[in-house]
Amino acid sequence: MRRVSSGLTDVGRRRVSNEDAFGLDDELGLYVVADGMGGHAAGEIASREAVDNVMAMVRRQRDVLAAVQGGDRSPETMRRVLRVMESAIQAATYMVFAIAENEPEQRGMGTTLSSLLVIGDVGITGQVGDSRVYQVRQGQVTRLTEDHTLVAWQVKQGIISAAEAERSPHKNVITRAVGSRDYVQVDTHVVDVQPGDSFLLCSDGLHGYLEDHEIPAIVDLGPAVATRHFIELANKRGGRDNITALVIEIL
Repeated sequence: MRRVSSGLTDVGRRRVSNEDAFGLDDELGLYVVADGMGGHAAGEIASREAVDNVMAMVRRQRDVLAAVQGGDRSPETMRRVLRVMESAIQAATYMVFAIAENEPEQRGMGTTLSSLLVIGDVGITGQVGDSRVYQVRQGQVTRLTEDHTLVAWQVKQGIISAAEAERSPHKNVITRAVGSRDYVQVDTHVVDVQPGDSFLLCSDGLHGYLEDHEIPAIVDLGPAVATRHFIELANKRGGRDNITALVIEIL
């Protein structure tokens, strides 16, 4: 199976700088989206450092990835691949935290990070924060990640309803971020991948304006056209935040 992707990021209509970042590598099958936070351009630094570190750390583990590419689906090998993703995000966390500790103006900076690693017919997701990964198969969309936000936790605990969450003044409060501490809990997950599947990675500047049922028709336009369409849609609907879309097609 081949992977074809396209990524695009936009400052949006309200912000003066873009603190989103993304990385893609079709040969490796690795895709990352990050949404930074912090003053004095610190969010921009956090997201870029996180993306670059995850990409670099995963590239160093090609031997583990090669075993899966070769058809090894043993529990031990799959655990090793999950550890590759988790360790890469932990390394990014430590790097961003260390930079912030040494630069007073950047103290407290952090970033969300959503990643997807596609190896043959296996996909590995890594998640911290509220950027998202979606999978589209035969016209049906599935969200593969869970938002690490205060309102998502409240909904999960039954404290508020999904409708109340949409109106909550706390909907943008992140409960996990890369770099705000020297360690973060990382969600990892394994999904199966088939020819014809598509994936969307995006920051909340896009999914905040997007209904899940709208995603399949847009990704069917192909990665390059779809990313432009997603950016235009978010800007048309308000563009209050930076917007990033990364679309992958499995051939």
